[in-house]
Amino acid sequence: MNDAARKIAPLQPAEPHYREAPNNIEAEQALLGAILVNNDAYYRVSDFLKPDHLYEPLHRKIFEVAAEIIRMGKTANPVTIKTFLPAEQRVGDLTVAQYLARLASEAVTIINAEDYGRAIYDLALRRSLITIGEDIVNIAYDAPLDMPPQAQIEDTERRLFALAENGRYDGGFQSFNDAVALAIDMAGAAFERDGHLSGISTGIMSLDAKMGGLQRSDLIVLAGRPGMGKTSLATNIAYNIAAAYEPEVMPDGSFKAKNGGVVGFYSLEMSSEQLATRIISEQTEVSSSKIRRGDITEADFEKLVACSQMMQKVPLFIDQTGGISIAQLSARARRLKRQRGLDCLVVDYIQLMTGHGKAGENRVQEITQITTGLKALGKELNVPIIALSQLSRGVESREDKRPQLSDLRESGSIEQDADVVLFVFREEYYVKNMEPRDPADPKYTEWEAHMDKVKGTADVIIAKQRHGPTGTVKLAFQSEFTRFADLADPSFIEYQEP
Repeated sequence: MNDAARKIAPLQPAEPHYREAPNNIEAEQALLGAILVNNDAYYRVSDFLKPDHLYEPLHRKIFEVAAEIIRMGKTANPVTIKTFLPAEQRVGDLTVAQYLARLASEAVTIINAEDYGRAIYDLALRRSLITIGEDIVNIAYDAPLDMPPQAQIEDTERRLFALAENGRYDGGFQSFNDAVALAIDMAGAAFERDGHLSGISTGIMSLDAKMGGLQRSDLIVLAGRPGMGKTSLATNIAYNIAAAYEPEVMPDGSFKAKNGGVVGFYSLEMSSEQLATRIISEQTEVSSSKIRRGDITEADFEKLVACSQMMQKVPLFIDQTGGISIAQLSARARRLKRQRGLDCLVVDYIQLMTGHGKAGENRVQEITQITTGLKALGKELNVPIIALSQLSRGVESREDKRPQLSDLRESGSIEQDADVVLFVFREEYYVKNMEPRDPADPKYTEWEAHMDKVKGTADVIIAKQRHGPTGTVKLAFQSEFTRFADLADPSFIEYQEP
């Protein structure tokens, strides 16, 4: 007697002596009965429930056939469905036709159809988790030569990530009234927040004035050639957000950031110690090179100690795993949000990440996987993601070294998926390399005047912004402290290119 018959027949067999995979045959019968009586019930579950999610093979076939008939605009009922099912199959003492009639006659109201669908779906996810767990154990016991433990971990995280991505039934359309309410709530939060920003403040006023802060769910690409200071700017912004963190207790007892936020920083290029040294240098105004060499005074050391004590309370979390995959990054970001909260993510940098494709896959396709994954992660966690990116060498071959969107390296998907693209450009870097060798050279005076004009400044070029203007913001840059800040001269606070 199969599972369906066991649940519907009056006789109760003996309890099995083995663990059965999670299932709920009664819920499947109730849902199928509701669909057979009123086809509208199908549309309440069709956006998340698939035939494979049902446990009983016959139920899968009934659901599949009913779905196909309904999608064709016809009526699915016991009479129209039975011709597409094997006539010789029996369910206990019942034929398939009798079983369909029994399901329809015992159907409950379609009001509960979605609840039954979700119960069936959740049980299917649990069965998938069991399958993944069994595979982990079996492969670990009898590991293939071409699959080291790290590769197994990454494969498992990829499968869990895929299951998590497909394992949500909270999507679908949202009413315009709900969308308007969310927009008004965002405007109210901006009015109450320091600086009256709709997004999270970067701590740099002139940049906030152009962008309105970092908007939740946005993918913000911060790009530049080596030596321009993109890591320094990202570090400054990350620390400013974490240092400004001011929690607000919600009615349910959870915490929400009123100002600032909890920051996760994926440092694929630098170690956590190097990153911490940069932040300490920025905050104490003690040169990072002096800190590394130990060339500091007693007063400097006291400043470092005082700064470190203050920084211990700052909610900035650093992951220094090199070559992390998008699946690993996503799993760890979810874990951080669940355990500590999360309001902003920084990834330094995209080209050092790996996708979840096979080895040797086209690098452009891999970068596309990464940027698409980062964009999806930002929407899922509802946090802005700042992703750093390298630029192609084509910039160096041009007379005008200012970067353009076409300079984004390895994939047009970076430009396509990004909500905001920022370029860091320091003209000082290039002018310094053009210094004439002979101070007596007439061009030396001209070079010196040019150098004085650009020294200590940096341009942040907003090349793309979905919900705001493009343009250039001129900032001060102190290289010895790796610090970006607003210029003291207010006339430069919103510098716009002619």
